[in-house]
Amino acid sequence: MEVKSIEKKEKNSADITVTVTPEEFEAALVKVFNKNKKNIQIPGFRKGKAPRKIVEAMYGESVFYEDAINEVAPDAYFFSVKEKELKPVANPSIEEANVEDDKSLTLRFNAILYPEVELGQYKGLEAVRKAVKVDPAEIDMEVDQLRERNATVQTAERPAKFGDTVVLDYEGFIDGVPFEGGKDEKHSLEIGSNSFIPGFEVQLIGVSAGEDAEVNVTFPEDYHAEELKGKPAVFKCHVHEVKEKLLPEADDEFAKDVSEFDTLADFRKNIEDKLHKQKEDKTRDDFLDLLLAQVVDGMKVDLNDAMVEQRTQQMVEDIAQRIQQQGIGLETYLGWMGTNLADFTKSQRANAEKTIRQELALNKIAELENITVTDEDRDGELQKLADQYGMELDTIKTFMDTERMDESILYKKAADLIIENAVALPEPEPEKVEPAEAEKAAEEEKAEDKAE
Repeated sequence: MEVKSIEKKEKNSADITVTVTPEEFEAALVKVFNKNKKNIQIPGFRKGKAPRKIVEAMYGESVFYEDAINEVAPDAYFFSVKEKELKPVANPSIEEANVEDDKSLTLRFNAILYPEVELGQYKGLEAVRKAVKVDPAEIDMEVDQLRERNATVQTAERPAKFGDTVVLDYEGFIDGVPFEGGKDEKHSLEIGSNSFIPGFEVQLIGVSAGEDAEVNVTFPEDYHAEELKGKPAVFKCHVHEVKEKLLPEADDEFAKDVSEFDTLADFRKNIEDKLHKQKEDKTRDDFLDLLLAQVVDGMKVDLNDAMVEQRTQQMVEDIAQRIQQQGIGLETYLGWMGTNLADFTKSQRANAEKTIRQELALNKIAELENITVTDEDRDGELQKLADQYGMELDTIKTFMDTERMDESILYKKAADLIIENAVALPEPEPEKVEPAEAEKAAEEEKAEDKAE
């Protein structure tokens, strides 16, 4: 094979002309003939036994050309990529394929190449970086959530209150007539869970086991059952049991039960450290977004539409795969979102273009700063995954896409360089409003409300 020419065109596309020798094209013809001969029936020969020359004599010399071209084209394209050290970003199209008189093959591909990037400033940038602080109330919330998950339930010999679970029978009526789906028995309902129609649960507060209650509600206008939307209804209820939730005390014993720590103080410190790390990561990401936006704004690059379209489709497929893992089909998900596939795909295009531009910037920075991915970098990331999933490092290595991992590591190292060379500005102080001005604004707002 030989790369005859590379003609660069607008939007980072290029026409690549490759010649395939007569011997290489003949090898492709032999391969496709052997693959298809079992299906060929020629008079005078058993099925699949006719020689190639006989088949070509009957159907024409070019009978296998199309299949042979498709067979050899990928090898020819990847040969040109390697030979000329090209960086394609999308699958090529075959623009022309000619079998010459000497039985060599000339192929012309159109490929989308990695765009040329011209960076502006990427060091010494300035952006606001929020201070990281963990409020004790946030730690309390984490502890309380664990207490909720470790709560026990017992029968309460008293009227139901907020947070209790009532076991009840109910039947719903509209204009005195029962409606389908409005009846159940021995149903457990937590008051305050908001799992029933708005206004239903609160009307059970104060009801004791063995008592009846009538609950009056109106179905929301956006209720899923068309025939019930906006309709007033009466539910006749009978409460069998009231259950109360008993939360464990937040003490050292609780800490021992739910963690590896012996004291509540140590457990709370661990929660604080985790929350601080989460906030720190979020603050870093937000800071990086502000810096990258400046880098991208100062960058010159001519993006090819095909590159953006390919990334958009990839994003849609990734989302579909993620929701499929949760047992939800893409059509169902789009229905919940009130959209269709075409509009959803269109909505992802801006994200795709933003991501591409950021990656191009980070890749160019890595090139300019001679940033590389080492074996230690790669093994470090793989070890994190091995620890996360409780697997051996060698096992993880067998099925990980190291090429995508290397790309991710490279981008992270380039992003770290931007951050390390940036100036973090403090958050601006909130504007102070004088009491007199605040009162005046409040009075003006009241006056506007009355006028409306």
